[in-house]
Amino acid sequence: MAALAARRSGASRQGTKIARSFDPDDVVRCLDQLYRHRRIDVSHARILRIWGERQTPPDRRYEGEAADHRIWTEAIARLTAPLRAKGIVR
Repeated sequence: MAALAARRSGASRQGTKIARSFDPDDVVRCLDQLYRHRRIDVSHARILRIWGERQTPPDRRYEGEAADHRIWTEAIARLTAPLRAKGIVR
């Protein structure tokens, strides 16, 4: 999310010193494919974006975050296999 936010604010990849084993667009493409195959929906993407920008997952112990936590967990569970297949996560 940090890389995507930086891109939105005008940063470019040219001249970056941080080595990455993947491009953030790889994750976005995985999400898009899951959406097209109806494995996730707009609410999953919204929760991933909101909490991704905060760079922390929702905490199920807090009443206001419990529903977001359930949706977050579903989205991450469905996203894990495609990201593993691409070698992005273990």
